[in-house]
Amino acid sequence: MSQVITRRTFLRRALAVGVSTPALAGLLAACGGGSATPTPTMGASTAASPTAAKSPTAAMMTTPTTSSAATTAASPAASMTATTASGGTVTTVRITGPYTGEAKALTGAGSTFAAPLYTKWSSDYEKLTGVKINYQAIGSGGGIKSLQDMTVDFGATDAPMTDEQMQQAKGGPILHIPTALGGVVLTYNIPELEGKDPLKFTPETLAGIFLGTITKWNDPKLVADNPALANINKPIVVVHRSDGSGTTFILVSYLAAVSADWKSKVGVGTSVNWPVGIGGKGSEGVSGAVKQNPYSIGYVELIYALQNKIAYGMVKNKAGNFVTASLDTVTAAAAGASKSMPADLRAIIVNADGANAYPISGFTWILAYQNMQDQAKAIALTRYLWWGLTDGQQYHKDLGYAPLAPEVTALALQKVRQITVNGQPAFPGK
Repeated sequence: MSQVITRRTFLRRALAVGVSTPALAGLLAACGGGSATPTPTMGASTAASPTAAKSPTAAMMTTPTTSSAATTAASPAASMTATTASGGTVTTVRITGPYTGEAKALTGAGSTFAAPLYTKWSSDYEKLTGVKINYQAIGSGGGIKSLQDMTVDFGATDAPMTDEQMQQAKGGPILHIPTALGGVVLTYNIPELEGKDPLKFTPETLAGIFLGTITKWNDPKLVADNPALANINKPIVVVHRSDGSGTTFILVSYLAAVSADWKSKVGVGTSVNWPVGIGGKGSEGVSGAVKQNPYSIGYVELIYALQNKIAYGMVKNKAGNFVTASLDTVTAAAAGASKSMPADLRAIIVNADGANAYPISGFTWILAYQNMQDQAKAIALTRYLWWGLTDGQQYHKDLGYAPLAPEVTALALQKVRQITVNGQPAFPGK
């Protein structure tokens, strides 16, 4: 069940896929081979809770403050491909079939943003192992609440949990395990512009629309970048999510990063008190409301827009370029993430640097209790996560998600190894 390769071959392959030299040093040390110095253990930090909105500050590569109860010391990084070493060889760990003693069913809930990915994962993983994954796309807020209440085996969110939310979890410390990246796009319904070039939005115009200070499509600030709007003298109908949503979190994190007024008046969260607009439940509710209301604007996940052939606008990024959301531009936004990931992996990457970076981008995470009570489920969950972070990454591009960088994958696999049952690692290593 394991493939054995030489150390030299492993190093050559790892460098070829972009694993940095520091990451290699840490991962080889973690695997027990060579003389590399282990990555220093990072201790828990104690700080004040997030802002009044109880969410992380929205800025490039920021992270929520972390309570000491919720922070887990980081061990040396594992390999991108989850390697263990013995002497001069490196054994690549892969999930290749069922495992005696694991549960045959798991339940998860949360992110609609990541639902297409987890649906594909679940289908293929059941064929491989016989383990059925029942995933319910109820929104990030619902996923967090379900895990807090221990009514599911894992949660899923596009918004990292706040310190307060983690402290309220009944099962103890929770791990954030990134699985993919995606973008949030602005979709609109202006009959006169159907089939025409996409609209261009700046940080100023987007903040103005959602704050309600820009109320007409022919506002001079919009017309400056979109001459076709000059004769569209119609009120703007804003459509937003009515449910707790990680998609909302990514959008409002961006708005808070680019607008001091938004940050002070509205803030950041999976749900906020919207200054204007009508609500729709889920991405389907928002897109449906946009279709039904001429001269409206809303927001959905990039993958949802692609799957449903919904047109969307361009956004001016931090470098001053108007960028269309795509796999490449979301990947560009995450390019620097691996260099500055916080220890708990709760990172926000809106308004990223980079000439081609799409500014409304973010990670999506699976949430799991660090200390699980049911050994069979812990084994099943860690194996599912391991497979998703290794073989499961092959599905991202076809589904419209950006895969994790090798260094981020290594950090995520490290979190999987931190899941325990009665103080013992839950992942069986195969």
